[in-house]
Amino acid sequence: MAAQEFDFFVIGGGSGGVRAARIAAQHGAKVGIAESYRFGGTCVIRGCVPKKLFVYAGRFRDEFEEAQGFGWSLNATPSFDWPTLIANKDREIARLENAYRSNLEKAGVTIFEGHARFKDANTLHIDGRDGDIRAAKSLIATGGTPNLDHRVPGIEHVITSNEAFHLETFPKRIVIAGGGYIACEFAGIFAGLGADVTQIYRGPEILRGFDDEVRTHVREAMEARGVRFAFNQVFTKIEKTGDGLVGHTTAGEALVGDQIMFAIGRSPNVDGLGLDGLGVEQGANGKIVVDATSRTSVDSIYAVGDVTDRVNLTPVAIREGHALADMLFSSGKGDVDHDLIPTAVFTTPEIGTVGLTEQDARERYRVLDIYRSTFRPMKSTLGGGTEKMLLKLLVDGESDRVVGCHIVGPDAGEMAQLLGIALKMGATKADFDRTMALHPTAAEELVTMRQVSEQVVRDAVE
Repeated sequence: MAAQEFDFFVIGGGSGGVRAARIAAQHGAKVGIAESYRFGGTCVIRGCVPKKLFVYAGRFRDEFEEAQGFGWSLNATPSFDWPTLIANKDREIARLENAYRSNLEKAGVTIFEGHARFKDANTLHIDGRDGDIRAAKSLIATGGTPNLDHRVPGIEHVITSNEAFHLETFPKRIVIAGGGYIACEFAGIFAGLGADVTQIYRGPEILRGFDDEVRTHVREAMEARGVRFAFNQVFTKIEKTGDGLVGHTTAGEALVGDQIMFAIGRSPNVDGLGLDGLGVEQGANGKIVVDATSRTSVDSIYAVGDVTDRVNLTPVAIREGHALADMLFSSGKGDVDHDLIPTAVFTTPEIGTVGLTEQDARERYRVLDIYRSTFRPMKSTLGGGTEKMLLKLLVDGESDRVVGCHIVGPDAGEMAQLLGIALKMGATKADFDRTMALHPTAAEELVTMRQVSEQVVRDAVE
C-alpha cells in the first residue's frame, strides 16, 4: 500500500500539536495529525481544565460559610455529591474535545487515531493501520506523563492525577505525595471537598522554585484549612489493607488513606516513538533537545511543549506550535521568548506570579527594593474569613524596573496575567505609582505601595 504523503505531520493532539497542525494547514500545507488517546491533550482532558473545575467545586465551602455574614440564610446544610461533579466535568471535557476535532477538520487537517512512531526521519507508521506516512516535516508534541517511583513496594496501588479525575468514589481520606503545584492543588481540592488530606514531601517546604515568602504563606494557609504536611520523608512501602491503603515512610510514619496519590513530577512522553537510532538528541530524562526554533538534531523533525522540558505550561506549548507553523509555512520566526511568563497555581489560596523570585532577584541585582502588603480581603470583613492576601513587588533599586510580582489570594492568576503585560513592557515602580488606583479592589495595593518594606544592598557583582 502506497504511503500517504504530507508536508507536515504532527504526533500528539494536545494544545501545542493541535495549534501547530491547524495553523500550518491554514497556511496551505497538507497536514496530518495522530493522537492515541483523546484530542485536547493533558491540559484539556486530564489537567488544567478539569483541575480548575475541581478547584471551583472545592471553594464553594467558603462561599457557603461567608454568605451568612452577608445576610443569607441556608435552609439546609450544604452537601456534596462526587458523581455529579464527575458527570458534569465529563460532559464539559467531551464538548471541548469535540471543539478541538472540529477546528482541525475545518482547517483541513487529516486526523488519525492511533499511536504513531518513526520508521526513519521522514517515514512514520500508525499502529493498526495499513501503509505508512511520509512527511517532509514532522512535529513531536506528545507532552509529559506522571512519574511513579517503581522502587516502592506496592506502588501499583496508587493513583496519579490521571486517575484522580475518574474516581468512582470520593476518597474521604487521601495521602498525596509531592510538593509541586499539582500535589498542592489537589491537596486543596480534596480538602475543600471535605476529605482528610495528608501531603508527604521529601523536602522541607512545598512549591520549590517559587518565592520563599509565597511558599510559606500558602503552606500556612493550607494548614489552617486542614491539610497536614509530612516533610522530609518519602514512602518506603505501600500496603493494601481492609482499612484502605497504608503508606510507610522513612520517618517511621504510617499514613492511612482511601487513596494514595503520587504527584512527584512529570517526564517527557517519549516511549514508543521510535527515536532509538534515529539520531534525535535526548536529555537525561528523555526530553527531546531542540534549538530556539524547536528543531531537533534531525533537520526534518521538530518538537514543542512538555516533551522538550523547556517551560512546561500549556500556553507556552501553544505559542511554540504556532511559531513553528508560521516559520515553516509562512514568513514568521520560529523562536519564542520564554522570559517573564505569568504563572498561576490554583491552590487555595491561589498564587499568581510573574518575574523573578526574591531569592533570584537578590543574586541578580546590587540593590533590591521589596514592597509587600498583607491584608484581609474586603469580602472577609463581613464573611468572617481570617485568611490574608499577600502582594509583593520586587524592584531593581538602581533602574527602578519592576522585576518580580507575586500575589497570593483570590483571583491572583487573573491579576498576574495583566501584570505580565506591564513587566514585559519594562514597567518601572514609578509607572506603577503614576497609575490611578481602582477602588475598592485588592489589586489597587499594587499601585499604592509607596514605602519600601525591605531593601537589600550587596557588594558589586563579581
